[in-house]
Amino acid sequence: MLKTKKINRSLWGSILIFLLILILGIFMALPLVYTVINAFKPVNELFLFPPRFFIKNPTTDNFTQMFELAGNLWVPFYRYLFNSVFVTATGTTVYIIIASLAAYPLAKHKFPGSAIFFQIIVWAILFRPEVTGVPMYVILAKLQLVNTYFALILPALAGTFGVFLMRQFMTSFPDTVIEAAKIDGYNDFGIFLHVVMPNMKTAVITLVIFTFLSFWNTTGMNFIYDERLKLLPSVLSQISLGGVARAGAGSAVGLFLMIPPVILFVAGQSAVLETMTFSGIKE
Repeated sequence: MLKTKKINRSLWGSILIFLLILILGIFMALPLVYTVINAFKPVNELFLFPPRFFIKNPTTDNFTQMFELAGNLWVPFYRYLFNSVFVTATGTTVYIIIASLAAYPLAKHKFPGSAIFFQIIVWAILFRPEVTGVPMYVILAKLQLVNTYFALILPALAGTFGVFLMRQFMTSFPDTVIEAAKIDGYNDFGIFLHVVMPNMKTAVITLVIFTFLSFWNTTGMNFIYDERLKLLPSVLSQISLGGVARAGAGSAVGLFLMIPPVILFVAGQSAVLETMTFSGIKE
């Protein structure tokens, strides 16, 4: 009978690791904490040096000013909110479907050029939007998609990170289960829809979080010039660019835009950790 090997770690070693993780956690949480604190600071406390992580006279005037400025816009505030919600929800949903459909044959089928396709997907992750911005604009202009929702959604659908993530996770799915499904009469699409995808919930939740963040934080200012089609981040960023007088409103804007992604991440953090842990494990 084989004996399991115990990890030989002293008490002081465990304490040291715990302290190191605690320090790293605090360091990573500081920007979030500072954003929340700044949103409730009066203007005279925002420019103190060195920056303070406490508030002498907390106030909600920053949020009042933010909503007053948003209420005086030429286009109603709810229109900008609708644009962001529509683009984010539609783009995220469509991208999850496309990435999953593209990842399945790469993970579970061997066909001529599959290795090359996968390498192209990996290399494409390296290209930043700053590099592809000019050719992307030219293509969208030729297709007459500038100043439409498609200008914000279609380019994002070509991103390969989701395909890479789903492919890595699907690779670890047991081939024996797929073979059993074929014996039961399922075709490839049926296996994908009814067998594989129900077991990809953690990977899907992870991809939803990353895709949501990408769409929610985009300003779209390079492709959208019609005021009625502008997104919430672009309008709120314009509010915060009004100099010192609007510094408080700018701090409130930062917190306002941060709330939805933080809520989504907190709700799905266990799925993110599980995906990152098991995406490389094979049968």
